[in-house]
Amino acid sequence: MIYSSNLNLRCYVVIELKTGEFIPEYAGKLNFYLSAIDAQLKKEHDAPSIGLLLCKSKNNLVAEYSLRDISKPIGVSEYRITSQLPENLQSQLPSVEDLQSRICGGNESPLNHTS
Repeated sequence: MIYSSNLNLRCYVVIELKTGEFIPEYAGKLNFYLSAIDAQLKKEHDAPSIGLLLCKSKNNLVAEYSLRDISKPIGVSEYRITSQLPENLQSQLPSVEDLQSRICGGNESPLNHTS
């Protein structure tokens, strides 16, 4: 489980990544996490937390029935693993070399660092 706060939405976002197919129990567990985050971390001015469940696959009907009576905002989606970044994203992200340069301040690569 990963949780983060979204400053634009003024809420916490809880993301859970599952390596298999969606099962209804996942919705209940994520609902529990959202309740805990809202009770422990959420401030009065924050919006309700949002849950995102990423699964390798899902049956839309099973997901719909699983979320039907849950009042918290939860979404279920599939993910796809790929070995190549789509071209339209490649130009928007820094290269490995650029990241290494930024981390080391232009000095040596962090991968070659010895202590």
